[in-house]
Amino acid sequence: MNNSTQMPETSFDDLILAQGREISHKLNMLRVENFPPDARKTLRQFSMAEAAYFLGVSPSNLKKLHLEGKGVEPTIHSGGRRSYTANQIMELRHYLDQNGRTEVKQYVPHRRPGEKLQVIAVVNFKGGSGKTTTAAHLAQHLALCGHRVLAADLDPQASLSALHGIQPELDQFPSIYEAIRYDDERKPIKDIIRHTNFPGLDIIPATLELQEYEYDTPLAMQGPNSIEGKTFWNRIEKSLASVDDEYDVVVLDCPPQLGYLTLTALSAATSVLITVHPQMLDLMSMSQFLLMLGDILKTVKQAGAEVELDWFRYLITRYEPMDIPQAQMVGFMQSMLAPQMLKNHMLKSTAISDAGLTKQTLYEVDRSSMNRTTYDRAFASLEAVNKEITGLVHEAWGRTK
Repeated sequence: MNNSTQMPETSFDDLILAQGREISHKLNMLRVENFPPDARKTLRQFSMAEAAYFLGVSPSNLKKLHLEGKGVEPTIHSGGRRSYTANQIMELRHYLDQNGRTEVKQYVPHRRPGEKLQVIAVVNFKGGSGKTTTAAHLAQHLALCGHRVLAADLDPQASLSALHGIQPELDQFPSIYEAIRYDDERKPIKDIIRHTNFPGLDIIPATLELQEYEYDTPLAMQGPNSIEGKTFWNRIEKSLASVDDEYDVVVLDCPPQLGYLTLTALSAATSVLITVHPQMLDLMSMSQFLLMLGDILKTVKQAGAEVELDWFRYLITRYEPMDIPQAQMVGFMQSMLAPQMLKNHMLKSTAISDAGLTKQTLYEVDRSSMNRTTYDRAFASLEAVNKEITGLVHEAWGRTK
């Protein structure tokens, strides 16, 4: 065939732009379909057993409160089943804190005087380690248990934002870049925080603009105000200072790369959680990550930065206990890293991946919507991990109960 008669082929850049727009459009159609009428996520109601679990009371105590006309009025279903919204759980928490036996249990676990803001950086050099899934479930768990939580999505791929119903290229919310940029257009962090469908949980969404920070920082080091660039590491820490008294815990979902953004996040962190999938290639990747991170942090420290952590832990993710090579890899890691490894592992589960198909977490899907045994197993694993991390947060505050 004569080449002169062929139709011109679409260039690669035009092709991927067109495909990106088409995917974005279809995802937005799904979002509108799943979250009518305004394409914003809502949150299901929680059964009485679930509400009691997150409040730390027995279902019988919760039922007694309702029968006595105290607290809130739940939704009554056929057969007398009771369910509560997340806002009602929060109201009950404050009611119990004021009227319950507070000398035995603190129902509202907000920071007390002298307790510093806890900033948890969730990091891994390699994608697919369950980093974002871990960050999302941890932030939601902390909020459901009564903490005031801010989740910050630092990954330009914006997976944490997507799990909270945000589609950056369409919603056009600003990212944390606006609070840490080097020019006069910098905004207060309060202006970029958004509420989520979880009471007590706010989010700073991610956008592709975050990548600009990686380019701006080396330029700022050479510019007329080079001191700002050379002290880049404190920019997130300084921006968070203005909302310090509004939150108990900040969860930073870091990008899967060791750039200026990750280093800035680590410098702001009071604790670090490194997610690890127990496979040889993942462990090799983590080894390289730790070596590079250690060298870079030493250099940054010499320039005046301090990374002072209350704790850091390795979390085994997507773990299959019956997989012998994985079990061996976990044993290998424990032989070297036992003091810094979380005792509980995040099990691999179709329940979590199935929930993710509709941009939901395990806390958002109803137990009855999937195999209950699978759900219960995943939920138990998730809660064991999140409770252990919550315990570390409280320990850093000096709490004994």
